[in-house]
Amino acid sequence: MALGEELFPLGGDNDWFRIHFTENPGMAFGLKLGGETGKIILSTFRIIAVSFMGYYLYFLIKRAAHLGLVVSIAFILGGALGNILDSAFYGFLFDKGTTLAHGGEYWQGYYGVAQYLSESDAEVGYAGFLRGCVVDMLYFPMLDGTYPEWLPIWGGERFSFFRPVFNLADSAITLGVLLIIAFQGRFFEHEERMKAEQEAKTAAEKAEMTAENTEDTIETKDAGSDSITDENKEVEN
Repeated sequence: MALGEELFPLGGDNDWFRIHFTENPGMAFGLKLGGETGKIILSTFRIIAVSFMGYYLYFLIKRAAHLGLVVSIAFILGGALGNILDSAFYGFLFDKGTTLAHGGEYWQGYYGVAQYLSESDAEVGYAGFLRGCVVDMLYFPMLDGTYPEWLPIWGGERFSFFRPVFNLADSAITLGVLLIIAFQGRFFEHEERMKAEQEAKTAAEKAEMTAENTEDTIETKDAGSDSITDENKEVEN
């Protein structure tokens, strides 16, 4: 598909769902940070966030956290990782894509269809590591109209809902966040219960160890007393 090309999976009469090919140099749902510096900052933040989420997911599994919370974090981690891989390698794999133009002032598209570069191709991709774009394709313009003239700032302008174009990775991140928001009481209530059970188990183990140490001390004292008594009897004899 060419940049900006659209398909209508449900037919032309049902244009509220479209496959709209676009390349996003920024964050989820088409949000952007400025220029080359913004791209590097965003990529670095993504890597740090994914590393943290990966450790947190391992921690949750190890702690036997609520399955719903584990699945939610896995959705977020998988979506973030998918976008990282896209931006990291997309620029290597295709001969052209959306790039910064005029000294980094704005992002510029291209004409035609980007071609995949095989291992035998002598050409290099259009962008370096972590400088490629993320492909977005899901578009749901369910409502289309014009803001009323009396509305400040946006009066008379056209609007479309839902306007941002996104991908499956964005959907996974959004689903994970919504699940946590919707079921946070259940998820973290389970977490608190597991924590309380662990603390009770630890306290019981400490109490058992203390009791065993006390018994050992008493037995040692008794053995010492018996030894002294035997020694005294031998001296008397």
